Amino acid sequence: MKLIEVKNYEHMCELAASYISKKVQGNPNIRLGLATGGTPLGTYEKLIEDYKNGKTSYKQVVSFNLDEYIGLTGQNPNSYRFYMNDHFFNHIDIDLENTFVPNGTAVDLEQECRNYDEQILEKGGIDLQLLGIGSNGHIGFNEPGASFGSYTHVVELAESTREANSIYFENMEDVPKKAVTMGIASIMKSKEILLLVSGEHKHDALAKLLTGDLTEQFPASILKQHPSVTIMADEAAIGNLKKKEVTYD
Repeated sequence: MKLIEVKNYEHMCELAASYISKKVQGNPNIRLGLATGGTPLGTYEKLIEDYKNGKTSYKQVVSFNLDEYIGLTGQNPNSYRFYMNDHFFNHIDIDLENTFVPNGTAVDLEQECRNYDEQILEKGGIDLQLLGIGSNGHIGFNEPGASFGSYTHVVELAESTREANSIYFENMEDVPKKAVTMGIASIMKSKEILLLVSGEHKHDALAKLLTGDLTEQFPASILKQHPSVTIMADEAAIGNLKKKEVTYD
């Protein structure tokens, strides 16, 4: 893993957007794995700004999102399809037909999971996967205890995850209890991974990732086994982690 220390959230977003846009410019047919939540919002804003300045086109890009809540349609403002359209896709020249998000309202969710993995394979796999990390170490919606061998599947969300996401809902009761998520094996098949970590509240998770053991009780620990992971973390997240404790490329 390669760790890049940045000053703050703004700096991280600028650097991450530059990193992603250069990848798109170098490979116009790139397959991007995308994430939602608070962490990547600023990165999407910077990518939109870059696009509006005429620097990067997404006409040939294919994207796959990590996850979607079960029970929410794409028109629901709290769905991840709505999030992606509202915060990114509607502001660039990507073909919406080439943007894939799991269908959380599918009649047969198990089949939807199988179809999603097949779609990724049919498109040639994911070249660059954007990730955040949960305070409990979840990546995507793979909660502690998730199998490292899992592919896209239905998951019951941990209460800590629901509480963290409740800020986007009117009340806790409205937060879905289940989601469809790419599995850890799905994520690990990505050719390259870019992990964004920001804020003091993510310090413990980052420390555990960098210095802890490989364990399914901390799903993000599997990233130690991936051949190409870049972590961008701000000073607040890194905190008192000593450089000698961190492996740099």
